[in-house]
Amino acid sequence: MLLALAITLLPNKTGVAKGHNPFDALQNQLIADGFEDNAIKRLYIDPDVIFETKGVSLFFIHSEAKLDYDQFSNKWSIKRARKYMQQHHDTLQRIEAAYGVDKEVITAIILVETGLGQTLGTRSILNTLSSLAALDDDEVRNELWQSVSKTEELTRREFNRKADRKARWAYRELKAFLTYVFEEDIDPTSVLGSYAGALGICQFMPTNIVAYARDGDLDGHIDLFNHADAMASIASYLKRFGWKPGIKRAKAQKVIHRYNHSDYYVNTILKIAARLKG
Repeated sequence: MLLALAITLLPNKTGVAKGHNPFDALQNQLIADGFEDNAIKRLYIDPDVIFETKGVSLFFIHSEAKLDYDQFSNKWSIKRARKYMQQHHDTLQRIEAAYGVDKEVITAIILVETGLGQTLGTRSILNTLSSLAALDDDEVRNELWQSVSKTEELTRREFNRKADRKARWAYRELKAFLTYVFEEDIDPTSVLGSYAGALGICQFMPTNIVAYARDGDLDGHIDLFNHADAMASIASYLKRFGWKPGIKRAKAQKVIHRYNHSDYYVNTILKIAARLKG
């Protein structure tokens, strides 16, 4: 689960320097890496594709709010999760049999990640990843620095170090995202998710979609906003990292830790799964 961040002082700008397209260099890089020239150029002239100053700035802000994972293991949440399991009984049974991953664990992850598919995020995945990847452009980076430096105690050297790291990471994720949506014939501008680029009921990052996502309803497509596909993708991911039927708790903790690197998260998932089995 990606933690919520609060920010109120930064403008939500839709461009960078006047007369400068923040995505010029990014487009050239994508085309050089094999994406079809016209498809990329059409995409980045779409009026919905903008540079998200406010969203990108979240990656440079230190005030991270702590998520209360205990809310997901209370009676009300467990009741909702049991109802969800009843609604999707046949699909969960089939996926558990196919992957060897407990249906209660799959359900627990969906509960914590997106409230059983009810809270999917509202930010454009394309805009978020494109904006971060565009920080390789010095002019784009300089403009963002003007906003960030006014609201955060951050040296320019620290900012540049973070920007370098985030730009490289975002470019990898952007390439995976575009590969996925082009293959599945999905409008890239229509996909919404978390502020960090995770999407779908299971909140996968795009590189994980390419590597681990699966077609759970066997319709020939992978749609992580579809419950069966999200369930199968979670099971595929956990199986890849060592989940097996009858897995011991210590090993289960290590596997779930690959999904989210928080001990609090891991213990919450196992706590919910145990209650759903009870």
